[in-house]
Amino acid sequence: MRDDAALVLFSGGQDSATCLAWALERFARVETIGFDYGQRHRVELEVRDAFRARLVRDFPGWAARLGEDHVLALEALRAVSDTALTRDTAIAMQADGLPNTFVPGRNLIFVTFAAALAYRRGLKHLVAGMCETDYSGYPDCRDDTLKALQVAINLGMERRFVLHTPLMWRDKAATWALAERLGGAPLVEAIREDTHSCYLGDRAHRHDWGFGCGACPACELRRKGWEAWRDAHA
Repeated sequence: MRDDAALVLFSGGQDSATCLAWALERFARVETIGFDYGQRHRVELEVRDAFRARLVRDFPGWAARLGEDHVLALEALRAVSDTALTRDTAIAMQADGLPNTFVPGRNLIFVTFAAALAYRRGLKHLVAGMCETDYSGYPDCRDDTLKALQVAINLGMERRFVLHTPLMWRDKAATWALAERLGGAPLVEAIREDTHSCYLGDRAHRHDWGFGCGACPACELRRKGWEAWRDAHA
C-alpha cells in the first residue's frame, strides 16, 4: 500500500469537501468515493463533479494530486432503512432520542466499502468527515465507533489502514475556519457554491452559507456555523 496515498469519503457535502482539501494538503495521491444509496438528498452526488472541477481549476498544486473518483451503488441500504433520508417523511426525533435522519449502519458500511476499494487500489489512508462535536446524535459518527471500526477492518483485511477524521472535534464554525486556512477565500466560496448539505435536497434557495431549504437540521447546523465563523471575523 502507498503510504502517501489516500481515499476520501466524499459525499458532496461541506464536511467531506473540507476533508478532501485537508487530504490534498497532506498526501501525494488522493482519490474520492461516494455512495448512491437512494438518499432523498441525492443532489449531493450531483454536485461532486463541480466541486472536484473547481479544485482542479483554482488549486493547481492540488490538481496534480487529485486522482480518480468512484461512486458505488448501495441500494440495499435504502431497502433495509426506513428513515427521513431514504423515505419521503417528515424529519423528527424518535423515541430512542435519535433523529429519524439516522440511517442505521450507514457509516459502518461506507467505511467498510471504502476500505475494500482502498485495498484494491493500494491506498493506505482513509479520510472521512464524521464529527462527534457537532453532529445530529448519530452513534456511527462517534470517535469510539470509528476507532473500533478501524481495528475491525485492519484485522479483517489484514492491512494497516489509517482512518483519519479531521473534523471529529471541530464544530461547524471551526470547519469553515479550517477551509479558509487550507484554501483561503476560493475554497470557502467553492464550498458555499458547489457542496450540498440540505437533507431535503433543496438547490432552489441560496443563502450566505450555500444552498438549502434553510430549515432542516443540516441547514441549521451549516447556517449557525457560518454565522459564528463570520461573526468571529467581524
